[in-house]
Amino acid sequence: MINTTPSSRSLFSSLDDLLNQQHPLHKLSRKINWAVFETAFTPLYCSDNGRPAKPIRLMCGLLILKHLR
Repeated sequence: MINTTPSSRSLFSSLDDLLNQQHPLHKLSRKINWAVFETAFTPLYCSDNGRPAKPIRLMCGLLILKHLR
C-alpha cells in the first residue's frame, strides 16, 4: 500500500540542515530527478490494502547506493 500522507515539517530543524552539504552522496541526491522514479513505480503499488510501503525515493536510493559501493 503506497503512503499518500504528506510529510510534516519538523518543529526544530530539518534533516537537510544537519547533513553535510558537501558530501558526495548528498550532492548526487540533489542531481537525481526523483519524480521520474515516483511516476514509474507508483502504479506498481496498491493504494488501498496491505502494509504501508516504504517511500519510493528511499527504495531507489538504496539500490543506487548498493551499486556505488
